Order: sequence, then structure tokens, then C-alpha cells
Amino acid sequence: MKNRVITQILMLMFAALAFMTPLQAAVPEQLDCVIEPGMVVELSSRIDGILESLNVERGDWVEVDDEIARLESGAESAAVDYAQARAVMEAEIRSLKVSLAYGWRNRRRLSELHKKELVSAEEIDRVKTETRIAKHKLQQAEENKRLAELELLRASETLKRHTVRSPINGVIAERYVDPGESVEDRPIVKIAQIDPLRVEVVVPVSMFGQIVPGQKAIVRPEAAIGGRYESTVHIVDPIINAASGTYRVTLLLPNPERKLTSGLRCEVKFADKPNPQAATADKGNINRADKPSPSYARSGES
Repeated sequence: MKNRVITQILMLMFAALAFMTPLQAAVPEQLDCVIEPGMVVELSSRIDGILESLNVERGDWVEVDDEIARLESGAESAAVDYAQARAVMEAEIRSLKVSLAYGWRNRRRLSELHKKELVSAEEIDRVKTETRIAKHKLQQAEENKRLAELELLRASETLKRHTVRSPINGVIAERYVDPGESVEDRPIVKIAQIDPLRVEVVVPVSMFGQIVPGQKAIVRPEAAIGGRYESTVHIVDPIINAASGTYRVTLLLPNPERKLTSGLRCEVKFADKPNPQAATADKGNINRADKPSPSYARSGES
């Protein structure tokens, strides 16, 4: 009887240890990671056509709104020139304004003569009708000019669609077409954003809940590059991979001087999870001078 009780106690102890082991698993100080571009854009044209010029080579740095490529646009350029010529024409409007002014003067003169019974009522009616017609013609000419200006705007926007511009700051990673080739259903270039970079980390489930967005971390690229770089947690995947017992965390790594590049392996060490209560207390103490900050080396320090 005594041996049975001891056996049951030992079984309960082993069961408790087995239950506690995952919760008390050692948290690794550093985790493996990979540095990737902050964004990758396969840039294409909004319209189909033949590529006339490509202004970049692989490895070139481009900024937002830089001209990357231009499609053949001879007909569209001619349409802009034609619309612009129509939009600036003023001769018809000036002529109708002179005609209308003459009609008003003639109408006033005949009205004075009609009061003295020197002209007939039919003559007065004819002059009034001609004046109204001249007024309506002038309004029509002004409306046509406005339509010509809108046509110029439409032609200009159509021409703009033949120019392909960069939507981001980044590096040309790949060229897909050359001048003379069609861009139908094909990207023209690939642009990789390297400021900021994205750091992808696969984290064991034992650290679930210990990493939050906004938390600081130190990234150490592989030995060929070296250095210590401060980064910030951007996304914490809320879904755990049951097969591997891991989840993903994405960090943003500022790279304003472009010292780093994508495709590097690295190691990352997370700072302690921020304490919301301590942060609230620090915000309330406006006279405090020693504002806490992570005691990590700046970018590039070893």
C-alpha cells in the first residue's frame, strides 16, 4: 500500500514537470534572421505599347517620380500639339466681341432715332435680334474654347501614361525588357526598396507574447558585413505554425546611408518587452530629465 502511494506521487510529479517544461523553456538570447527589401515593386505600364527608351540599368538608384521608361508616343504628342493650338486660339472670340459691341452701339443709336420716329419698329426689332445672335455666338465661342482646354488636358494625361515613373525610392534589381520590345502584360523593371529594410525572424512558440510591435532589437548581419544595427518590431504574426512550433516576426531596419543590402543572413536580439505602466508613469513625469532609452550601440558600431 505504501509503495503504491509513493508510485502515484512520483507519477504526479513527473506529470507536473512535463507540463511546466514548455512554459519554462529557455529563451534563446539570439535568433537567426534574414534581411530582405522593405518592398519589391515589379513596375509595369498602365497601357500596352512598344518601349521607346529605358533610362536605368541594374543597380541604379532611383527616387520617387524618376522617369524609368518611355513608350512610343508620336500620335499622342501630335494630339497634344493640336489640342494646345486650339486651346490658345482667341481670334474668333475677339471678333465676336467687336461685333457684339457694334451691335449694342447701333441698337442705342436706332433707339434714339425711333423715339423721334425716324426709323420703323421693324428696323429696331432687326437690330435687337442681330445683337442677341451676336451675344449667343460669343457665348458659344467661349464654350468651345473651354472644351478645347479640356481636350488639351485629356490629351496631356494620355501622353503622360506613356511615361513610366518610379513609385518608390530604391535600387533597380532587374530589367525585363529592352527598347523596341512590347510591354504588353510584362513588367518593365523590378525595384527593391532598401531603406528601410525588412528583417524576417522565425521565433519559437516559447517566446509567444514576449515580443510586441514597437519593441527594439539589435540586428547583427553576417560576418562579411558585420556591425550592430538597431531595428524596431513592425509585425508580430498572431498565427502559430503547429508543425514547426514557431511564428514569424517582421522588423524594420533603417538604412539611410545604404550600407546594408538585402539577402543577408543575420542574428537578432530583442530588448526587454516594454512595460506599459512604466511608460505611462514616464509620460506623467514631465520634469524628469533622464529619459530612458535602450542601451544599444548605434548603427555601424561594433
